[in-house]
Amino acid sequence: MDPTLAFPLLVGLIGVALFFDFLNGLHDAANSIATIVSTRVLRPQYAVFWAAFFNFIAFLFFGLHVAETIGRGIVSADIVTPQVVFAALVGAIAWNIITWLYGIPSSSSHALIGGLVGGAVAKAGSVAIVWSGLLKTVAAIVLSPLTGFVLALVLILTVSWIFVRQTPFAVDNTFRTLQFVSASLYSLGHGGNDAQKTMGIIAVLLYSQGMLGGEFYVPFWVVITCQAMLALGTLFGGWR
Repeated sequence: MDPTLAFPLLVGLIGVALFFDFLNGLHDAANSIATIVSTRVLRPQYAVFWAAFFNFIAFLFFGLHVAETIGRGIVSADIVTPQVVFAALVGAIAWNIITWLYGIPSSSSHALIGGLVGGAVAKAGSVAIVWSGLLKTVAAIVLSPLTGFVLALVLILTVSWIFVRQTPFAVDNTFRTLQFVSASLYSLGHGGNDAQKTMGIIAVLLYSQGMLGGEFYVPFWVVITCQAMLALGTLFGGWR
């Protein structure tokens, strides 16, 4: 059995996880505000506050299924050690910084999952992988953009038919209002999905240290802290 971390080291590792969470928000901030800024509905300084707010309150609308999947549905929670968590976080953080600096589109979530799988396999071999959870995640990488493409096409056709007889001025006024709705929903989805990756990592770290009473769950303080750090990252990232 792996030795228990000294409390300062545990706090430091949680800090590294929260730094990844901050970078996640910073990395994806442009996506959250791109449409509402490019259409001049909101100025950038107001748009980032709008996105950050909905990032933070997302936990009120979503469960913790993603966090539980990351914590014990990708690799076995009994295999995860502080060393595995550190390896996963360092790899994901490095990838986030590199792609952000060079403007390369990438997924913070997939970077974290890849780092977690790599660290677990390096420690215990392929037996560490929960294949059912990993295969669902890999399938989502392919199916998500295809589903988004089809739904976007259907939405464009539907909206075109609905507004075909409207004047440009009326359409512009309607869609300027709807931009607030779409940006809010996007930021809610971002906050409800991406913050949970870090929640799962911190929760499985606490579990590995015997701090969850032998039962895996995500403490409320972890939920609030991760949502706040993601929102803070979005707030800072939107200024770049």
